[in-house]
Parts: sequence; C-alpha cells; structure tokens
Amino acid sequence: MKGRGYLTPAELFFVRNHTSTPAIDVDDWRLRIHGDGVDHDVFLSYDDLRRLPQETIVRALECAGNGRSVFADQHGEELDETPWKLGAIGVAEWGGVRLSRVLDVAGLKPSARDVMPVGLDDLEVRRPLPRAKATAPDTLLALDMNGEPLLADHGFPCRVVASGWAAVASIKWVGSIEVSCRTLLSPWNTDTYVLKGPGFEDDNPHGGSVITMQKVKSALELPWPARLPQGEHVVSGRAWSGEGSIAWVEWSDGGPWQRATLIEPNLPAAWVRFQFVWRARAGEHEVRTRAGDDSGAVQGDHIGWNELGYLYDAVAPHPISVEAVCGGGVCVSQSRE
Repeated sequence: MKGRGYLTPAELFFVRNHTSTPAIDVDDWRLRIHGDGVDHDVFLSYDDLRRLPQETIVRALECAGNGRSVFADQHGEELDETPWKLGAIGVAEWGGVRLSRVLDVAGLKPSARDVMPVGLDDLEVRRPLPRAKATAPDTLLALDMNGEPLLADHGFPCRVVASGWAAVASIKWVGSIEVSCRTLLSPWNTDTYVLKGPGFEDDNPHGGSVITMQKVKSALELPWPARLPQGEHVVSGRAWSGEGSIAWVEWSDGGPWQRATLIEPNLPAAWVRFQFVWRARAGEHEVRTRAGDDSGAVQGDHIGWNELGYLYDAVAPHPISVEAVCGGGVCVSQSRE
C-alpha cells in the first residue's frame, strides 16, 4: 500500500477463504431469512436488495490471524495456520443494505437473540452475531466494494461487513440468514476463531474465548525484511484499532520513542496513515511502532500465548538492513553512536 491512497484496491485486498470460491449465478441467487426469531420466512433477490435503501461505510476487514508469523517468532514456536505478517487487513468503501433493514423485512421478533449468516461455499461457513451486533447501523449486507460490485473472491453477490470484528464474522457469499431466540453455535465460534490456552475463559462448549473485536495495531509500509540505502528517509505506515480510531503513533529504532505524524483521514473502524523521518545509518536495525486509540488502549511489548496465534497486537520489530553509500570506489559507513 506504500504510495497508494487511503482505500485498498479490491485487487490488492487480502483474500482468506476456507474453501474454493463458489460460482454463483446472480439471476438464480436468493437470500433466505428464516428461523424462530422472525415472524415469517423471506426470500430476496439481488434486485430486491438493490431496491432497499442503500448505505456506504468505510471500514477495515482484518483476519484474526493477522500477525501470526510475528506471534510465532515472539514465542519461538511454529504454528500450522496461515503465517501472516501484518498484511491481512484492508480498508474499503462498502455499499449495501443495513442487515437490520433486511431483518425487519422478515419481522424481527423482540425475543430474537442470535443472527447467523451462512455462506454458499462448500463448507457453508457460518458464524452467529449477537442481536446487538447484527442490528448495529454499521453492520451491512454489502453488495459493492469501492463503488463496484463485489468480486467473487470478496463475496459476490452479497457479504456481511461486521465493523471492527475479526473478518470471519463478515461471511461471504451469503445464501441464508438464520435468526434464533436461542444461542447459535458453529465450528467457527467453538472450534476455531476462539482463544484457547492458559488463562482464557471457558465461555463456550469447547472452551476458550470467542473472538470478536480486533485490537490496536500498527505496521510499516516496507518489505519484511526491508533494505534501504543509508541516509534520510520518510517512512510511512498505517495504524488501526477494531471499532475505534487512532489517537497517536510512536516509533523507535532502539532509542527513545518519538511521535509520528498522522495523515488524515482518521476514521473509526478503519485506519490512519502515519509517517516519520528516519536518519538511517548503515547496519542492521529493528524499527518499532506502537499506537494508541481513542479508548486508551495501547500496543504492548508482548502478547500472551494462544494455541492458534490469534489477535497479535504487540509491538512488531521490523527488520531493516541499511546499506552504506558507495561512490568513487569508497563506501562510507556510519556506525550508531
């Protein structure tokens, strides 16, 4: 994303699918809303959804495993899951219909408790949302991404956007929505996308803490590891925080922490760009960034263990090799004082 704008182009947006992308004929596609939490079953076509009042929101989607590779390095253990660095996040403008409007079409009952969108992929990936999250004004059934219809890999014809929560809650290729007056469970909130390990509360039948909202994070817009020539550089990055907005970002190359400059826009449940000037001397470096949000949450130096390496939010040391500047057969190398 270095040198690009605020929004992530669809073709650069990360893709994490649990199965192959389904081929869906939009002319035959229908969205079914059903269950004991609504007055009656409803079937809506793509055109039906387009005719409902449309909303646009700018929001991030981030995989719960973003940062897993750094998590594994910190704990000195390899994990079997996808070894993301910090690139499993993107910010887009999502257009579509509030999920609450669609639930109202089916007659949402006061006693409704959980709402579970179900995908049309081979595994029928599904994950329940509590009523409060499902009816939040920024929980969408998205039809568009950055002003264009969703691409197949991003959920065409319709996907959920559950603002601020781990992206597994933003189900793709939605074909049905079950609304229940009881607690709903799925493998994606009992077996996976659950924090398991010492110290986690046993709040579901399989143990562990169900993952919902994302944490405060920051990352540099540099390759990992990076190589730079010696000299002065304007280093850029991005910081984000679940449903909040970023209050500040700091950076350090081993010395005192210094404030970075934030670059507007700085939207809640999205991200903010930042930059700072680094006078890089030849040698091996680790540049760290940390951020704080409007709730007072701050990135720490360490994250405790969980079995699948979810929700990494600690400071990530970014390795950078700085090469001496050579000219006329002479290389000038400056060591750190």
